[in-house]
Amino acid sequence: MKISKYGLFFLLAAIFMGICLIAPAFAQEKVVRMALKASDIRSLDPHYGTTTIDYACIDPMFNGLVRFKPEDINPEKIEPDLAEKWERSKDGLVWTFYLRKGVKFHKGYGEMTAEDVKFSLEKAANKATSGFAGDYAALDKVDVIDKYTVRITFKSAIPSVLGILTNYHGGYIVSKKAVLEKGDKFKFDPIGTGPFMLKEYIPKEKVVEVRHPEFFRVKPKLDRIELWFMPDASSREMAYRKGEIDIVEGEREQVWVKKIREIPGTAIEIFGPGETLVLHFNLTKKPLDNIRVRQAICHAINLDELMKFLGPDVTTKLVSVIPMDYLGGTDKVPKYEFNPEKAKKLLAEAGFPKGLEMSMVITEMSDYRRPMEQIQEQLRRVGINLKMDVITHTAFHEQIRKDVNPLVLYVCARFPTADPMLTQFYHSKSIIGTSTAITNFSHYNKIDDLIEKARVEPDPKKQKELWAEAQRKILEDAAALPLCITKFVFARKVNVDLGYEMRSTLTLVTTIKETTDVRK
Repeated sequence: MKISKYGLFFLLAAIFMGICLIAPAFAQEKVVRMALKASDIRSLDPHYGTTTIDYACIDPMFNGLVRFKPEDINPEKIEPDLAEKWERSKDGLVWTFYLRKGVKFHKGYGEMTAEDVKFSLEKAANKATSGFAGDYAALDKVDVIDKYTVRITFKSAIPSVLGILTNYHGGYIVSKKAVLEKGDKFKFDPIGTGPFMLKEYIPKEKVVEVRHPEFFRVKPKLDRIELWFMPDASSREMAYRKGEIDIVEGEREQVWVKKIREIPGTAIEIFGPGETLVLHFNLTKKPLDNIRVRQAICHAINLDELMKFLGPDVTTKLVSVIPMDYLGGTDKVPKYEFNPEKAKKLLAEAGFPKGLEMSMVITEMSDYRRPMEQIQEQLRRVGINLKMDVITHTAFHEQIRKDVNPLVLYVCARFPTADPMLTQFYHSKSIIGTSTAITNFSHYNKIDDLIEKARVEPDPKKQKELWAEAQRKILEDAAALPLCITKFVFARKVNVDLGYEMRSTLTLVTTIKETTDVRK
C-alpha cells in the first residue's frame, strides 16, 4: 500500500505524539532506593526476621493488630491498625479485638480475618516457627469468636500485651493460606497486608517491593521501593553521591555525619531509641568462668574514649543493661570505672600475670566491628590479646548462637520495658544451645525468680524494684558490661518526604510508609 507524503507526515506525527503521551507515564513512576549496611537478609517471614535489615524489608509489607505511630515508640500512644478497637478483662488476662473489615492480603490471597490472626499469633508463639516465641510464653489460647473478632487469653499478666501485638517482632499478621501453601518458601516469598508487597528478592543484592493496590488505609504514594544490601560504607556513600541511592544508612560516627552534611540537597536523620551496645561474657568458657577476668575486662574498657570515637551526636551513656528511658531502667547499679592498673592486678590474681589470649568472631557490620576494634585495642593495653575473625552479619548471628564466642558484643533495641531484655538475655530458659534458646549468650541463670516475679507484679513500684534488683545482680556478677547507646543515622535526599517526622522507631531504620513520597 502506497502512503502519500501527507499521510506519512500525519503517521509520524501520531507516533511522535503517542510517544510523548506514554513517556511521562514512565517518567512519573515514583521510586525510593535505600542502601542498608548488610550483605543480605536472614528471612522475610516476619516471625523469623530478627535482624535490623530484616525489619527494614519486612515492615512495609506487614501490619499488626495495633501499631506504634510511625514517628513515636511511646507505648502510651499505640494505636489501632488491623484491629479497630479492643477490650480487656479486669484482670488483664483476656483481650478481645475487633478487626477491620475488607483488609486484603497481597496478590489475591483474600481478606484478612480472625482465622489469620489466630494462625499468626500461634505461629509467633511456636519456637519451631518463630524467633520470638519467648515473647509469647504467657499466651494461653487464641479463639475465633467470629470472622472479625478474636479473643486472646493469657495464663498470667504480662507488662505490655499491646507491646507484643504491635507491628514489631512477632506481632505481624501473616496470611494463613499463604503460609500453608508455600511452606518454607514463605521465608522469601511472604504475603502480608502492608502498603507494599514483594516483587523480587535477589540474594546478596536487593529486595524490591511494589505498591499494594488494595491497601486498607490510603493509596501508597510510591510505586516501588528498592532496598539494596551494601555492607561497605564507601560503596554506600559513593552510590548516594552519584544519585543511585536516595536514602543511605550511615555510620554511627561523628566524622560521617559531618562529611555527609556537606553534600548539597541532603537531610540527616539521627533518631532513637538507639541500640544498646552490651558486651556479654560467656560464664561457661575459660578464662571467663573466673569473675576476676571478667572484672578485669570491665576495668580495662574506657567508655569515654569509645564514645568520643563514635561521637557525641550519635551516642549516649548506657549505665545498666536496661536503658534509663525504658520502663524499669535504673542507674543504681555497680559501676566499673576505667582503671587499667586494677585490670592488670585482677588478671594477675586470676592466674594471668603475663596476660592472656582469646579469639572471637565479629560481624562485618561497622556498628559492631568498629566499636569492637576499639575495645580490642583497649584490652591489648592491659595484656589481653583478642583475635577477631570478621564474617558476614548473617553468619555472625548463626555462629554466636552456636556458642563459639567467649565474648559477644550484641547491639539491639527492644520494646521499651525492662522485661524483654532481661528475659531474652538473662533468663536461664533463654540460654543459647537449649531447646528454649533466645539470646542468653552469658549462660547467666541467677535472676529467673526476679524476672518472673516482676512480670506478674501488679504494683508498678514493686515491679520496678524487682527489675532494678535483677540489673544490680547482673553487674555484681559481671555477667555483662553495658557500653553505650548508639542512635541511628540515615541521610536522605531532601526531595524524599518520609511522610512523618523521624523521631524514634523500633524498626530501627527510616521506614518507608504509605505516606512516603518523592517530590519533583
